[in-house]
Amino acid sequence: MSGRLQDRVAIVTGAGCVGPGWGNGRATAVRFAEEGAKIFAVDFNPEALKETIERTQAAGGEIVGHICDVTDSDAVKAMAATCAEAFGGVDILVNNVGGSAKGGPEVMDEATWERQVRFNLTSVYLTCRHVLPHLRARGKGAIVNTSSTSGLRWTGAAQSAYAATKAGVIQFSKVVAVEYAPHNIRVNTVVPGQLHTPMVEARLAGQRTGGDVETLLAERLARIPLGFMGDGRDTANAALFLASDEARFITGTEIIVDGGMTARCD
Repeated sequence: MSGRLQDRVAIVTGAGCVGPGWGNGRATAVRFAEEGAKIFAVDFNPEALKETIERTQAAGGEIVGHICDVTDSDAVKAMAATCAEAFGGVDILVNNVGGSAKGGPEVMDEATWERQVRFNLTSVYLTCRHVLPHLRARGKGAIVNTSSTSGLRWTGAAQSAYAATKAGVIQFSKVVAVEYAPHNIRVNTVVPGQLHTPMVEARLAGQRTGGDVETLLAERLARIPLGFMGDGRDTANAALFLASDEARFITGTEIIVDGGMTARCD
């Protein structure tokens, strides 16, 4: 029985993870492979990719790891060409690179602001810029960009650059979706909320609760009406739907994966 992405070639950026477990990129690579996709897993950290490659292969998937700084246009162009050469083309692009820095305008220095813009938003522009020609060569394709509920509402921390850039990802996706609809290329966004990914232990607790992981988890859980936190696999399942033919009439929109958090008024 064929999978939902059988024999399609999927570039997944940010496919590594900062620790053991299910980050969004790692989960997407494994989930897509389970559905028959050939995975071109991109990250700037070779160590971060090891577990992703191992888990994908354990699931019976075909995967090639590639080291790339997705804020470097020449490197991204070479990455897209390498994928097309390795697998004979590209069908799907999943943009999953991103990260937050704390602080509002008076606290955050200009260099940090500019790094956030480049990391969270320019990276999406560059991958789309260099992968879209390969999708057009196929005659169709799907792009799934990863935003954040921080791009929709306040989510418990002053992270103005992260919020602004993740909001930008959503609107960028809408505009590109309309532009490329005549080429049968769909562009949508997954908007994850307060998930329990390895990022919580590796970075967020240190930024927000002085390293107290349990306090941070409790604060995040209190915002979620469903009463539990999802993880990267929930993001991956949403991305899988948007990349598949089941979403053939869906473009220029978002799936919010947050347990109901953004539906609350408080």
